[in-house]
Amino acid sequence: MTGQNDGLEQRFERARALAVEAGAMALDYFNRRDSLVIETKRDPQDVVSIADRNVETLLRERVAAAFPDDGFLGEEHGFREGRSGYTWVVDPIDGTAPFVNGMPSWCVSIAVLRDGLPVIGVIQVPCMDELYAAAEGKGTTLNGQVLRLDPARNLQNALTGIGCNNYVTAERVGRIVADLMEQGGSFIRNGSGALMLAYVAAGRLVGYYEPHMRAWDCMAGFCLVKEAGGAFMPYPAEGEELFTGKPVLASNTSCYGDLLALHERTAATV
Repeated sequence: MTGQNDGLEQRFERARALAVEAGAMALDYFNRRDSLVIETKRDPQDVVSIADRNVETLLRERVAAAFPDDGFLGEEHGFREGRSGYTWVVDPIDGTAPFVNGMPSWCVSIAVLRDGLPVIGVIQVPCMDELYAAAEGKGTTLNGQVLRLDPARNLQNALTGIGCNNYVTAERVGRIVADLMEQGGSFIRNGSGALMLAYVAAGRLVGYYEPHMRAWDCMAGFCLVKEAGGAFMPYPAEGEELFTGKPVLASNTSCYGDLLALHERTAATV
């Protein structure tokens, strides 16, 4: 078990610097995206490019040099086990589909777990020049400005982010959207779950729900939301659990119960 604050500040400082460096590299690729070779993974909507792989390689090498005993999990190159109790969990470009189609809704997501729990979350949004950053006990900031969630926001007077992918049936996604709208809510989807979690922390969305996400998509966002005063559904992330997709739910405290009930209702319908 790692000490409560053993190395946390050093890793937080490094995570912020790495997010900016990786974001600049990704933005350069974005500006040259017409020359990128785009590949598909599970289906034609699940895409990857050399930009994803090279940005992750940069982050992996930088972390290994600075913290050689830390573990590392990236979407593109897999898992390296560590010995320190800390594990970096990285999505080099979350929102690759918007990225390759020339839309700005993508980001670099960096989380650090300590004994399976997210204690650092940093999300860089290169096209918007936004840096979201949080660490355990230190709050959440956006470009240095402290974020704090407003409990007066709810499903009826704000937007809720909804995510979907081909791990979830179209029928279930339809039920989720219908359930939310029946409660008087409205939804948005921008193609990047990590970015929508950052928007929850910023109060731009009141909550975010996706029935199936991987750790690299959500861990940074969980830390951002928690440190801004919100809540998220437990997401086990040790051992084999790191590789298994799970439901993701994060919101301000006012509507957490409503979204949890939505999750439970729609999970039971399909």
